[in-house]
Amino acid sequence: MSKRKAKKTNFKRALSFRILVRFFATIIIYSIAVITLFIVAKNFLGLFIWYEHDLLYRILNTIDDNYILFFILVMGLGYLIIFLYYWIRTMGYLDNIIKATEVIYNTEDELIELPSDLKEVEYRMNEIKMDIQKNQRAAKEAEQRKNDLVVYLAHDLKTPLTSVIGYLTLLRDEKDISEELKDKYLSITLEKAERLEELINEFFEITRFSLTDLTLETSKVNLTRMLEQITFEFKPMFLEKNLSYILNVSDNLMIKCDANKMQRVFDNIIRNAINYSFPQTTIEISVEEYSRDIKIRFTNHGNTIPAEKLERIFEQFYRLDSSRTSNTGGAGLGLAIAKEIVELHKGKINAKSDNDIIEFEITLPYIS
Repeated sequence: MSKRKAKKTNFKRALSFRILVRFFATIIIYSIAVITLFIVAKNFLGLFIWYEHDLLYRILNTIDDNYILFFILVMGLGYLIIFLYYWIRTMGYLDNIIKATEVIYNTEDELIELPSDLKEVEYRMNEIKMDIQKNQRAAKEAEQRKNDLVVYLAHDLKTPLTSVIGYLTLLRDEKDISEELKDKYLSITLEKAERLEELINEFFEITRFSLTDLTLETSKVNLTRMLEQITFEFKPMFLEKNLSYILNVSDNLMIKCDANKMQRVFDNIIRNAINYSFPQTTIEISVEEYSRDIKIRFTNHGNTIPAEKLERIFEQFYRLDSSRTSNTGGAGLGLAIAKEIVELHKGKINAKSDNDIIEFEITLPYIS
């Protein structure tokens, strides 16, 4: 049984016990009060001289002759009233809870208030309401960011497409164009076509991330070889920005992971480091081994990321640069997907930035 279910069961028992204790305590107090009152009244009324023609005497005499029946009637009526009182009060609790459930989905920040006996229920329902409001806000913000991003991407598609059409038209219409100019136009056209392909891939990325849940196919993987291969594949991008890299990892370090998905994580982080690094700087990748886990750090030199942006860097569709004119910006999914993959591996990922240094740290379970 989960802790939440156990707490709920304990609260039900505690509430039922309190109601029963109060009910029987009221019964006992009432019984003692009636018996005491009956004895006191009999002794007190015995101090007076009564006459047969007095109406009150005839009533009291009738009660005295049938005191057992009268006592049973008084006690029974009292017990019935007490029972009805606690029954109505218990039903009132249920009515309060039903009304409170309507407030849970109320978008206002008004808190639920219940009687003191239901403070635990009040706390739980307010907790649920806060969670619902938080999830609704997060879903609304994510949907808005996604819609904005689709609009931005659709707008961005027009720019490289217009360039491709324009330069291809020039190549078709200009009959006496020089070879040098032809090569220049072809180079620009290819560059714009590649950018167009990147943008289209981003659309597919958004769709895949929205419609599919990530699952793992784990196996024992040589992390050293994986990092060496990935950094080698990034050499053209390193050269393009005059960047260098350092890889510090022990030989044949093994981990258990989904190789394809973990490669995607490293790919996203290294690509991000290249895009946001100062030219002619060094990107350092280091792996530290501990008894239970390993830490993989990716460090690059770039503009310090403000704290408010650093807190949101792993959100879906969040981009560090809000401008759409930059070629460094992707769909804002790379780091969000990386975080999900790492957490599926029972690991953690975090980022920090200070003094123009950006560092991403991944913690994964270790296999000796």
